[in-house]
Amino acid sequence: MTELNSGMQEAVQYLQSADAVIKKSLRWMKQQCVGDKGVSNEKLDAHQLASFELAWCAAESTAARFALEYAGKVADAGSTTGAALCLEQRMALVFCAEALQNIHNRFWARPQSFGLNQGELTAFASSTFATFCQKQLDAGNLEALGRNVAALAGASGAYMLSDDAMMMQDAFRKLATNVVMPLAEEIHREDRIIPPEILEPLTEMGCFGLSIPERYGGIQSDDHEDNMGMIVVTEELSRGSLGAAGSLITRPEILSRALLKGGTEEQRQKWLPQVAMGEPLCAIAVTEPDTGSDVAAMRLKASKCDGGWLLDGVKTWCTMAGKAGVLLVLARSNADRSLGHKGLSMFLVEKDSYDGHDFEYRQPQGGVLSGRAISTIGYRGMHSYEVFFDNVFVPDENLVGGPQGEGKGFYFTMAGFAGGRIQTAARAIGVMQAAFERAVSYAGERKAFGKPIGDFQLTLVKLARMATLLTVSRQFTYAVGRLMDQGSGQMEASMVKLFTCRTAEWLTREALQIHGGMGYAEESPVSRYFLDARVLSIFEGAEETLALKVIARSLIDAA
Repeated sequence: MTELNSGMQEAVQYLQSADAVIKKSLRWMKQQCVGDKGVSNEKLDAHQLASFELAWCAAESTAARFALEYAGKVADAGSTTGAALCLEQRMALVFCAEALQNIHNRFWARPQSFGLNQGELTAFASSTFATFCQKQLDAGNLEALGRNVAALAGASGAYMLSDDAMMMQDAFRKLATNVVMPLAEEIHREDRIIPPEILEPLTEMGCFGLSIPERYGGIQSDDHEDNMGMIVVTEELSRGSLGAAGSLITRPEILSRALLKGGTEEQRQKWLPQVAMGEPLCAIAVTEPDTGSDVAAMRLKASKCDGGWLLDGVKTWCTMAGKAGVLLVLARSNADRSLGHKGLSMFLVEKDSYDGHDFEYRQPQGGVLSGRAISTIGYRGMHSYEVFFDNVFVPDENLVGGPQGEGKGFYFTMAGFAGGRIQTAARAIGVMQAAFERAVSYAGERKAFGKPIGDFQLTLVKLARMATLLTVSRQFTYAVGRLMDQGSGQMEASMVKLFTCRTAEWLTREALQIHGGMGYAEESPVSRYFLDARVLSIFEGAEETLALKVIARSLIDAA
């Protein structure tokens, strides 16, 4: 224990040194990019590689700090998990060493791109720093950690949840195991729409009202936010299936946050109780074919007409657009494109619900809203559509925020997406948990050269790293959820989305690799986890846009 406590203190010290170097680089970057009106986007784009890597440095450093805080709380509470004494502390130290090495290597590879000199890097990477990292990342240490992890049969550290959160976790874990998992493979292989067998019990359990206050028919307290409930439920449903259950909360989450941020009281009273009941289901129409994550470049046109607006244009990657009865649509309501994001407004577009891969909804006013599902390699069940708006009429009462909301759609969208990002991190954790459980189980079953592959050092090291990254991802997400409950954590929500989604790609890949040829077979769930995980770094803010335009830009502005 004394040795572990000493290691924890060392980790804190080295993270402080790393943060000092990161902050120095951010200040230098700001000096290079200052224009007449603050930091210039054009100048910043000339430093994209360094900005991208600084975002990752900040994300990994933040994750490491939360990992150490978590390990300390586990030790104080005497909640150390299972067979391995101080498992959580050991995983936190391994992660800190890996994160510090990653940060060091990025800076060392091209110090001039970060405004650093060799002297500053030498001070950061002292001999004691190297000794700390080498000790934690030693093959023997990782192998021993892997043996401890394998003995826990898929567990990977104490959750440290409140009693209420644990009750929700237990209820939705049972639903995911007993209802979602038996249907998941069929939905994926046959590209089916999510069936009533999943939707109906989720509605009964209040799944769609997790982010909606009680006064509007939801299950969230009127007094404060409860992101932890949403996170835990999302994690468990995503463990069952990302495409068939885990992502069902995302669209209600975004829509409800947008309405709570900018909707009129009449709009909240009308729509939030319906959304909480899943009647209608909803979809979010923001992305366009040629703009991707560049929200300010939206072109779908909203033209004022008698009694409302006419929408013309195309949206893409509109998940659940067929099944949904209402679309939350971001459109350009001011033709002056020089206004950028200030010319955007948000609308609630009502339609009939359709189960197929294609739909066409004709309005009495003559407008046509049609869509076709986009074939994807994974994330099936939800179905993402390209949606065409042809003179689609939206009444004035469905302009979010009413007349005062005109031109503010971008800000309402960002309020919704903040919740979407933390929720996406929870989705990544659920997929990782499912993949990790399968990997641990199969490593004990599959034999090579006369013994289970789980007895080989390389497999044990894989399992150690998988458990470590899964646990850190989970606790990073929980910590950010708690910050958001206190009214902060917006930057951290972007960081945790960036970090967990990339991590999910690696972890599901390793789970598939442990399965060998069976992992590549469709009959094995790990092939689905691998395909599903790939989308996580793309939607709810593509990795590059999130790192460059949100995280790095905000950090540089604040430097």
